[in-house]
Amino acid sequence: VQLQASGGGLVQAGGSLRLSCAASGGTFSRQTVGWFRQAPGKEREFVAAIRRGGYTYYRDSVKGRFTISVDNAKNTVYLLMDNLRPEDTAVYYCAMDPSIILSEVRQSRSYSYWGQGTQVTVSS
Repeated sequence: VQLQASGGGLVQAGGSLRLSCAASGGTFSRQTVGWFRQAPGKEREFVAAIRRGGYTYYRDSVKGRFTISVDNAKNTVYLLMDNLRPEDTAVYYCAMDPSIILSEVRQSRSYSYWGQGTQVTVSS
């Protein structure tokens, strides 16, 4: 399975971007799909995830601003990011795994498949 992340770019604070994660060689059904991000000099951190059944999870700092969703017909997971802040600047990665228990959803080491990352830069 290969994941392809796209949709990053440069946006002003308060703006919006929609990231996409497309899968080839597999589907998102019965998978947990997560978005993580890594800023320069910082560790990779959890952003959002969606599990089978449509259950969603977010880090506190993005709740109410980011929305994760899946389009199974297009085999694509989206991360809609509204009201972006300079501190959201990072490389964003999508990842998935078929067997993540609830307590592991926010842990990057739980995910087996990773996309290549897409840069998001938010200017103040």
